[in-house]
Amino acid sequence: MEFILLPLKGFNTLSFGCTPKEFTAVYGEPTEIEELNDEVFNDHARVYHYWDHGFSAFFSTQPAEKLTSIEIDNKESVMFGKKIFELNEKEVITLFKEQSYTLSESEMHEWGEKRLSFDDAGVDLYFANNKLTSINYGITTDIAGPFYYFPN
Repeated sequence: MEFILLPLKGFNTLSFGCTPKEFTAVYGEPTEIEELNDEVFNDHARVYHYWDHGFSAFFSTQPAEKLTSIEIDNKESVMFGKKIFELNEKEVITLFKEQSYTLSESEMHEWGEKRLSFDDAGVDLYFANNKLTSINYGITTDIAGPFYYFPN
């Protein structure tokens, strides 16, 4: 299954800000639902995990339950017209630059993954051994308040 990742907009045909009901109408019931609390921002999120499809959908619950971000490791994912998981770090940076997004930060994590952040696109990409392993992308305060959780 191919997924179209639309930075700052949404996931396939669904826009950030859609409800869980709208989301499950397209993707069905999730394999698992997880509750997350962020005491720093005093916010709560509900995560719908679709393990078989390689993605999770994050819904901020305050003030209303709305889709705010996606975490995906599905190798068939397409971003900016390219199968993004087939690209290495340099190619990803070039692809984002072609879309007028600049690399905001690059960090090597203690667990061995390297994170590339494109803050103006709301995207974090994680690499291990120069291979893309997962993408987190979404929106911040426009729709759902201050909650912006990326587990990595």
